[in-house]
Amino acid sequence: MSSPTKRIAGLFSGRADANVGLLAQFPNPGALYDAVKTVRKRGYTRIETYSPFPIHGMDAAMGLSYSKLGFLVFFGAITGTSLAFLMQWWMNAYDYPINISNKPLFAIEPSVPVAFELTILFSALTAVGGMLALNGLPRPYNPLFFSKRFARVTDDGFFLQVETRDDNYDEAATAELLYEVGAMSVEFVGHDGTRDITRGGQAAPVEVPEPVINT
Repeated sequence: MSSPTKRIAGLFSGRADANVGLLAQFPNPGALYDAVKTVRKRGYTRIETYSPFPIHGMDAAMGLSYSKLGFLVFFGAITGTSLAFLMQWWMNAYDYPINISNKPLFAIEPSVPVAFELTILFSALTAVGGMLALNGLPRPYNPLFFSKRFARVTDDGFFLQVETRDDNYDEAATAELLYEVGAMSVEFVGHDGTRDITRGGQAAPVEVPEPVINT
């Protein structure tokens, strides 16, 4: 397998295992923020947070770098501006020149409105497309969809996930750490579904209903 093919295969393999790991629920944004800082101090890096609204300071607490989206939008804007001036020069001065009142066939001043519009258009399209690409969207399948608790993330749920891809991941030790930092519940989320984890990293017992005996 060639080197580019290996890189592409590794990319898709990594995305397939994304969001597989322990998912902990916290009672409020402050508890989630404090938990993230503690987990980061313990050396965990493959973590993700989910909340109904942005939490101030969370990016810094997670150790996230500046978003690349701004650079993409900048180049999109430059592309739109350049294409606008090139298009107007081609149409007016080269492809179909028309002498009107002996005015210049092409000039910067009358070309500014079109250049402005295309700059905004290309910036907006790049922002939307770049956001989807950087976030790996659309994703019609995500292991987190198996979690019933996670359905509250758009309402009042605050979650921290530690992925199995993290070098420090150990199911029992990581689950115990999440409980220590204030988690209300911890569950393992995988491609086969979810299972609750109690303190000590043990799977929660499955409740078996008693048989009903008709008399």
